Amino acid sequence: MRRLLVARQVERNSIILPFIVAATYFMESLDTTIIATALPQMARSFHVGPNEVSLGMTAYMLTLAVLIPISGWIADRYGTRTVFGSAVVIFTLASIFCGAANSALSFTVARILQGAGGAMMVPVGRMIVARNTDQAHMLRAISAITWPAIIAPVVGPTVGGFITTYASWHWVFFLNIPFSIAVFVAIAVYVPNQPGQRTRKLDITGLLLTSAALVSLLYGMELASHTSASLMLAGGIIAAGFLIGILAGVTTRK
Repeated sequence: MRRLLVARQVERNSIILPFIVAATYFMESLDTTIIATALPQMARSFHVGPNEVSLGMTAYMLTLAVLIPISGWIADRYGTRTVFGSAVVIFTLASIFCGAANSALSFTVARILQGAGGAMMVPVGRMIVARNTDQAHMLRAISAITWPAIIAPVVGPTVGGFITTYASWHWVFFLNIPFSIAVFVAIAVYVPNQPGQRTRKLDITGLLLTSAALVSLLYGMELASHTSASLMLAGGIIAAGFLIGILAGVTTRK
């Protein structure tokens, strides 16, 4: 009887958990693409140029690049459900702060916080699915998690354009609130509580080098996209990112 209950729970997790993680992936992907249509309206609201507002997009991506590599270690240490639920809360609060921002600086700070939530949300969600899905349902689970990455970039600009036309740019971020609440409730009900464990010591040197490489590459490519920026400077930053990345690879192999 107990084996039957365990088998049913595993099968239920294999069906439900991928869709919970897919919802968080959809929120993160939508948030990345929907903001592009709101930039002109936000720039007018903040009384700055579009480039200053786009700094918030860059800050978000850089935060993801820095924190995603450490998300697995944090989840192993403090528990997957705890970290996953906390990430959704952080992402939701940051979305509120983004929508309530009254300057480019406060918006950028809120986007950094939102990036911290996003960096923990999707990778830890995938870890939960991998640990609680049997091999027979793994392909279906991967498919369920993958579809938001395809759909969100398509619907994001349309939704963003609709919001900025008939409402205001603030609702681009407030849109996350009902989705986040629903996801948090689903996490509390369906995600199994897997407590944290003692993990091996964090490789601080490797983390810093990897983060520096990713930040340099992303920032260099972002800088190169601006017509007013120096291509030589952007190329130098990108080259430095490659060199640091090579150094990080050599260091982590030791």
